[in-house]
Amino acid sequence: QVQLVESGGGLVQPGGSLRLSCAASGSIFSINAMGWYRQAPGKQRELVARVITSSGRTNYADSVKGRFTISRGNAKNTVYLQMNSLKPEDTAVYYCQGTAWDLSDYWGQGTQVTVSS
Repeated sequence: QVQLVESGGGLVQPGGSLRLSCAASGSIFSINAMGWYRQAPGKQRELVARVITSSGRTNYADSVKGRFTISRGNAKNTVYLQMNSLKPEDTAVYYCQGTAWDLSDYWGQGTQVTVSS
């Protein structure tokens, strides 16, 4: 089992920045990929960014390319999402997600990000 805990959400003005953190515990050796998803009110959950733990390869949603950066901490059990040039449409609950080698999915509880003046 893997437990994921997010932190770092909050209220920020348009054009501002936030950094989300996700700490993994448990059987972290089983994790093959980690990512961030978001869900806005009335919309489906969507992939924001993802990193393959073995290769470091990343991919991003088109809507955040050039503004958001996903990275892993030195301890390898933490993943970050640096969000710059935030827009009101980035407002959502952001979820940390991990995929194990056996394709099991793990999710954090979510953290609210609100971009508003």
